[in-house]
Amino acid sequence: MEIREVFARNLRTLRQAKGLSQEELAHQAGLDRTYISALERNVYNASIDVVERLAEALGVDATELLKRPKAGLRRSKSGPDE
Repeated sequence: MEIREVFARNLRTLRQAKGLSQEELAHQAGLDRTYISALERNVYNASIDVVERLAEALGVDATELLKRPKAGLRRSKSGPDE
């Protein structure tokens, strides 16, 4: 799994766990809602500054947004060897 995909999944999962809409998260992070949507869909690369702003808005360390899932929890489209 590429780091952008890891980031996109973690961003969506953490946002939903906090009960925030994309619009609420965008407002708290000083970003546009459509940008949050694009990040969650793995369309854009986030700068390290944006990662920090999103982490602060979510109340987590920036590393949480970049943490890869454990090997047993990894979902893959092409099978377990990926």
